[in-house]
Amino acid sequence: MKKVIAIGIFDGVHAGHQQIIDIAKHQGDVTVMTFDPHPASVIAPERTPTQLVNVKDRIQLLKKAGATAVEVVNFNKEFSQLSPDQFIEDILVGRFAAEHVVIGENFNFGYKAQGTPKYLSEVGPKYGFGVSIVKLQEDRGSTISSSRIRNLIIDGQIDRANELLTRNFYLKGLVIHGEKRGREIGYPTANIGLTPLATIPADGVYAGWLSVGANRWPAAISIGTNPTFPGVRGRQVEAYALDQVGLELYDQEGKIEFGYRLRDTLKFDGLAPLLEQMKKDCDKARELTSK
Repeated sequence: MKKVIAIGIFDGVHAGHQQIIDIAKHQGDVTVMTFDPHPASVIAPERTPTQLVNVKDRIQLLKKAGATAVEVVNFNKEFSQLSPDQFIEDILVGRFAAEHVVIGENFNFGYKAQGTPKYLSEVGPKYGFGVSIVKLQEDRGSTISSSRIRNLIIDGQIDRANELLTRNFYLKGLVIHGEKRGREIGYPTANIGLTPLATIPADGVYAGWLSVGANRWPAAISIGTNPTFPGVRGRQVEAYALDQVGLELYDQEGKIEFGYRLRDTLKFDGLAPLLEQMKKDCDKARELTSK
């Protein structure tokens, strides 16, 4: 089988990324070359984007999409200064022994992104590999990209983001101690500790699922600062596992999947109207997640 290298960051492994891997699979055994940290964090740190998935999950999703192997290249200052020809000679040929290379039409490489898809396709045969340039997939007239999906999530448009990801967007982190206010009012929640690179959906209430270990429960999810209660606090991401009691989840890894946006975060005039709305939220979340 021909050794095929598919190159990209592939953050989120969305529908467009899956198409690149699918095309690569028709050429032979696919090794995906991806990069960590994100190139922007080295070249222009102020423009470093948040992540759609962490690197470990990116590898799993790439293999699920059809990659035989995934190689994570450390994108550091030295790597960023390779010329396009050095990238081809040292990385594609020297390190990966590529026989065919598959890239998206927006993939540039080498120092200051001077290497273009056109250049790679022109010089590839000289180095003994063919090149496939994949036209970027579109949805509703716009390119499917990690940036587009990131913006949809930040805007709270979870249903559209999930369509482009072809799965539910999720966040992962250790279940940490919060203010325990939910426990006091009958809705004990799991608060998730997140990294600074996490892409957090817009404040509001969502329906989805909470997974810890082998368990996965339908959940009502809240993101925000709990404006009904006085005090200054940071944004919290917390999930109430519907109809579950006595769960002890602290210090275990929690995964919150977002399925549906229910409403904006509201400030209520006291506990009674808040509880009334929370019951409605849970009823709606129960209905949606049972489909």
